Amino acid sequence: MNLSTGWLLSSLLVSSAGVGLSVYGRKQLRLPQLLAGLALLLMSALLSSWAWMLVCAGVVVVALVGALRMGL
Repeated sequence: MNLSTGWLLSSLLVSSAGVGLSVYGRKQLRLPQLLAGLALLLMSALLSSWAWMLVCAGVVVVALVGALRMGL
């Protein structure tokens, strides 16, 4: 595991957003937010590169916005 400053900060950012989305999705019974939050949480644990983590987090957020615009 890479414990560089960039990885630690990006992991903190991504996992914090994941916790927020998953808690919101669970309490409001919203499946897209819950799944996006869980994906962000798993991503921060599995990816070892901070750049890939931020790219994948961006893809998850764009997919969430797309799902919400479709009415899910």
